[in-house]
Amino acid sequence: MTFRPDFISFDCYGTLINFEMGPTAERLFSDRVDRQKMPAFLNSFKAYRLDEVLGPWKPFYDVVETSIQRACQTHGVDYTAEDAAALYAAVPTWQPHPNVVEVLEAIAPHYPLVILSNSMVDLIPASVAHLTAPFHAVYTAEEAQAYKPRMQAFEYMLDQLGTTPDRMMHCSSSFRYDLMTADDLGFMAKAFIDRGHEPTSTEYGVSRLTDVRQLPALLGL
Repeated sequence: MTFRPDFISFDCYGTLINFEMGPTAERLFSDRVDRQKMPAFLNSFKAYRLDEVLGPWKPFYDVVETSIQRACQTHGVDYTAEDAAALYAAVPTWQPHPNVVEVLEAIAPHYPLVILSNSMVDLIPASVAHLTAPFHAVYTAEEAQAYKPRMQAFEYMLDQLGTTPDRMMHCSSSFRYDLMTADDLGFMAKAFIDRGHEPTSTEYGVSRLTDVRQLPALLGL
């Protein structure tokens, strides 16, 4: 099955850019968290980040800071203000997943590309620069005043583009942050790029891709 959307929107971190918040935290806390306890510590940090974005909008630095504080408190780990600063500062250094740049460059001449990211206006440009492909628009949680998976974030993007969900394809490696909401809103198409960091599902009307290089075929390219 092929799709002909007016726009293709992408999650950025995790989908296009290798989201290394967990590995960064693992290195940062390697001298404070026992190796056997590290997976549980990192899982708590991940879960608290999702919990933190479900409420009223606040800067992403605060999301990172509160999430790591909560993980440290849960696991009895010493925390310093430098920990949050180091985690946040690492974000602009993260690089694209393999083959992402080539795929975006192949699609861009045929479809307007859009990013909808749980990021900040001053944080996202470095990551977009790593992707090199031309984007029609880049939208952040800061501009929407809401983080995904809240509908407000997607609705902001749709309003800015002047379109409706039934004319859009959304691509993400996350059901919880992106694809469940895209399905609820009635997006024409949803591409799940399975990077192994979330359970897969046959529900929500997604096209499951095991390799980002499969995406052009969904678009008839």
